[in-house]
Amino acid sequence: MIAIIDYDAGNIRSVENACNYIGQETVVTRDRDTILGADKVILPGVGSFGDAMDKLKKYNLIGTIEEVCSNRTPFMGICLGLQLLFKSSDETKGVPGLGILDGEVLRIPDAPGLKIPHIGWNSLEIKSDGRLFKDITNQSYVYFVHSYYLKAKEESIVKASTEYGCHIHASVEKDNIFACQFHPEKSGDVGLKILSNFAAL
Repeated sequence: MIAIIDYDAGNIRSVENACNYIGQETVVTRDRDTILGADKVILPGVGSFGDAMDKLKKYNLIGTIEEVCSNRTPFMGICLGLQLLFKSSDETKGVPGLGILDGEVLRIPDAPGLKIPHIGWNSLEIKSDGRLFKDITNQSYVYFVHSYYLKAKEESIVKASTEYGCHIHASVEKDNIFACQFHPEKSGDVGLKILSNFAAL
């Protein structure tokens, strides 16, 4: 069973629908025992960093997420869910993130002809050892919606990257922790394969 953490994020239902489409039993929940008892856990996310951290605190989910990660349960952050795994974000200065992974979340720099937020399809430069990208062709396209991007401290955890006015760390993986800046649930067959690979861990 995959537990999808419910903290009022905007893309929860689309993540649930995509997981159900690939044949996975899912539950949308903020119940600690249900989350800790799941085989896999997904932290979705659309919205602002500070507001999301406030909601995680409000629903007493921070300790639960830390426990899931320390229990070695496969855990996946999507979009804002990726950014929340890090220590902080330029979007809401002074608000600490979960700090489970190390790196910076920075605003995509302004550039002539570059629209922010970045909304649309971009190709991925995929490293061969990324478990989420098993049997996925390099330069496959996925769907992004974001104004802030990850610059991970450890290059070794970066399993896919893209370019949009700067070099963006689009997916990371460390031990049982996985995260995507893009939306696999909105990325067609490639995104469904990524979710299937996560479900198969």
